[in-house]
Amino acid sequence: MKRFYLVLLVFFASFLFAGESDEDFRFIFFTDVHLEEGKNAVKGFESAITKINELNPDFVISGGDNIADALGQPFERADLLYTKYKNIIKKLNMPIFNVIGNHDVFGVQKKSGVESIHPEYGKKMFTRRLNKTHYAFDHKGWHFIVLDSVLIDPEGNYFGGVDMEQRDWLKDHLQSIDPEIPIIISMHIPFFSIVPQMDKRFKKEVFTVNNSVQVLDIFKDHNLKAVLQGHVHYHEVIEAGGIHFITGGAICGAWWEGSHKGVEEGFLLLEIKGDEFNWEYIDYGWEVKK
Repeated sequence: MKRFYLVLLVFFASFLFAGESDEDFRFIFFTDVHLEEGKNAVKGFESAITKINELNPDFVISGGDNIADALGQPFERADLLYTKYKNIIKKLNMPIFNVIGNHDVFGVQKKSGVESIHPEYGKKMFTRRLNKTHYAFDHKGWHFIVLDSVLIDPEGNYFGGVDMEQRDWLKDHLQSIDPEIPIIISMHIPFFSIVPQMDKRFKKEVFTVNNSVQVLDIFKDHNLKAVLQGHVHYHEVIEAGGIHFITGGAICGAWWEGSHKGVEEGFLLLEIKGDEFNWEYIDYGWEVKK
């Protein structure tokens, strides 16, 4: 009988003092690959994929600007880059959830020579090849929302904003989400960033979301923990109102020409433990080919 109680004690103690729960998990947020044919970019991205596989997270989120550019490119060029990107991410050993970036929008600038009647014009190239522009998924008690923060004006210029369609979708979607469930948003153009203040060449309307307060107000009765964002190729953390706005650097650094504003080529590793999380910026070791 004593042996029986000893076994029970050891059994319950293993749950009380275990270092990790079955619900704990890790994931990667990388952004701004700007994949191109030159500058050793393909090998650079492949080395990032190798490092991610070594870390073995549950899943990966890509924060947009997956390819060097589709805005002003002819179809053949954009098609080539999208195909290269898709082939490389197949090497990941875990699922990937893609976010649309401004450079992932196809043919909207006049120099592309693309007509608006093209079947993959605008954001259709992204949605046909990678994913929806906004969607949500759950993982081990956390809720993840992907947003499209790229707006395009009639002249083909991009700027930061979340359109009415998404705002209406969010309002409806959140009605079915328990207010206590922790939420993480992933998007490309940031809600907030210090970069436009650091460098006046980065215009605020182009490098941050113009209606960020309006969008965040939709989450006021929910447990929004973090916003993962890209676009400015900088790693920064802004904490406001209990929300962490984390800008994830860039896989390509300064467009495959070295570090950008002192930030090396890299990505975020996020660790979830219960209702809390922490993060680390990982330099995956790529160097400019001399």
